[in-house]
Amino acid sequence: MTRDKRGVSWIVRSGSMAALLGFSILLTGMPATAAEKTTTTSEGVALEATSWLLTIPYGAVKMAYALGGVAVGGLAWVVTGGNTEVAESIWVPSITGDYIVRPENLSGEKPLHFVGRGSGR
Repeated sequence: MTRDKRGVSWIVRSGSMAALLGFSILLTGMPATAAEKTTTTSEGVALEATSWLLTIPYGAVKMAYALGGVAVGGLAWVVTGGNTEVAESIWVPSITGDYIVRPENLSGEKPLHFVGRGSGR
């Protein structure tokens, strides 16, 4: 029973840290978006509102993917006897990429990268 409590506690702490990290990433990117350009057209306002709304589920899925990549990369590192190259080939694509949906992504001006670019690309 003690082991179950530790497992639940770890999951709660990990989830809390992921949520905190996700919100900090979300909040860090928003002022930059607002400073880049001010939108006054109804189409621009709709794109900004839509991007904010889509960022919430997209960012959560991206965070889960990144955390999964960290776990799998760590496991790969252990299994390969500390081979950092193998671990990084998992970490880099899963951790990098876009965490925020921007209006430029919705209008097609800029692509949205869920999986980041590895060092080999």
